[in-house]
Amino acid sequence: MTRIFITGVAGFIGFHLADLLLEEGCEVHGFDAVNDYYDPQLKEARLAILKQKKAFTFTRAKLEDAAAVDQAVVNSQPDVIVHLAAQAGVRYSIENPRAYVESNIIGTFNLMEAAQKVRPAHLLMASTSSVYGANTEMPYRETAKADTQMSFYAATKKANEAMGHAWAHIHDLPTTMFRFFTVYGSWGRPDMAPHLFTDAILSGREINVFNHGKMQRDFTYVGDLVRAIRLLFDVIPARPNSTEEIAQGDSLSPVAPFRLVNIGNSNSVELEKFIAEIEAAAGVKAKKNYMEMQKGDVPATWADATLLMSLTGYQPQTSISEGIVEFVAWFREYYGK
Repeated sequence: MTRIFITGVAGFIGFHLADLLLEEGCEVHGFDAVNDYYDPQLKEARLAILKQKKAFTFTRAKLEDAAAVDQAVVNSQPDVIVHLAAQAGVRYSIENPRAYVESNIIGTFNLMEAAQKVRPAHLLMASTSSVYGANTEMPYRETAKADTQMSFYAATKKANEAMGHAWAHIHDLPTTMFRFFTVYGSWGRPDMAPHLFTDAILSGREINVFNHGKMQRDFTYVGDLVRAIRLLFDVIPARPNSTEEIAQGDSLSPVAPFRLVNIGNSNSVELEKFIAEIEAAAGVKAKKNYMEMQKGDVPATWADATLLMSLTGYQPQTSISEGIVEFVAWFREYYGK
């Protein structure tokens, strides 16, 4: 499996995955619109690094452009397709829900339709821990019901899971969908808490601490995340002949070559501890503005990564202290602070 097609390659996770694969000697074709949801210069800087590698090629276009998606996929003839592109952000989905329909629903359909034409060995698509919504039983398990999404972003991602399952069933296309848990690390998104907090702390500004700090997140270091995705390439789901073939705790569908996999650190960290780690790495105390919970948000996330471990023999292991030190060091160097 040497030819890999990645959507969202100029994004945070897509960049790190492409970089890992190129170091392994894979050929990577990236697809990205490089939109202005957040600073396009950061995306261009990521792309500039990837473009230094001869095995990297790139298409700049929107997922909503079915012809562009189709042409890029067919021309590259990938062994594996990794669909990471999406309109992200829980809060922004309240302000501009149409963007999520166009990118996450229509764009994902376009990608799946193109994938059917080239028949890759494996289609892998990103979902999110946000699909667990109002679930209170933790840690979250892939086999638990997830029917109470709290944001429109999460709803479109749950729709992607349903679309992926139906497509896998109809077309017998092996598909794995992974649920990410609060990913952080170098080259991270400016709209995410690690970036917002670090920028404000180093600049002497207040940080907004929602739900009065009574929040918990399963923070997952990006290096661990992309390693897990890479290992899942080789764990190709097959349609079972009977339910007896499905191991206990496996989310493998009984009617399709389809599986859901959590990728998380399996350790829910309190928001106050997370802020303290940034303070320690930055050498500056935070000024805190405690606020109410924002619409669409959830108070806690916590992954059960047992299935990932059983499938790949791997589990994310970077501690929050190690990851934050690396992130703050990158932030200081990139922004000169």
